[in-house]
Amino acid sequence: TLPLGPAAVRVVRYLAELDPGPATTAAVESVTRQAALADSPTLSPTTPPSDLLFGWPASYWLDLRTYDPVATAAALPKPMLILQGGRDYQVTVAGDLARWRAGLSHRPDVTIRVHDADDHMFFRGEGPASPAGYGSPQHVDPAVVADIAEWLGAQRRENSGRWFGRVLSRIRSTPGG
Repeated sequence: TLPLGPAAVRVVRYLAELDPGPATTAAVESVTRQAALADSPTLSPTTPPSDLLFGWPASYWLDLRTYDPVATAAALPKPMLILQGGRDYQVTVAGDLARWRAGLSHRPDVTIRVHDADDHMFFRGEGPASPAGYGSPQHVDPAVVADIAEWLGAQRRENSGRWFGRVLSRIRSTPGG
């Protein structure tokens, strides 16, 4: 829910804390500068992509300014399951999930679950998460798989009931039904 530029700065600062030194300090400065330009009112379609985060063109960053993921999700007439890793440093419980919770609090059909021991990929672990955690093959936390299966099953049961109710209502409303 945090705009991509500030989120990238948050991530690079986190990584710099895990491995301090001149290279990570330079990375923080570079990403911070590129994110500020992407967010700047002076950004124009002619800004060179090489000056911006990830080398993406200015048109992308200008378009992204109008996108609000929480408002978009809140407007969808669909039930949602939002899962979050408690050890995720890319999409955080304190920053991002708090915004999802606030923006979707009026929606009884939204289920939010946090898996405290999981990272961004829903790999279980201990201590601070790091990119090294993604380096070895792992399986998604079985509790996450169970949450998804349980939620999908509940949606299927609920939708089957709605479908059956609509069919029954139509039968009852037809002559001789």
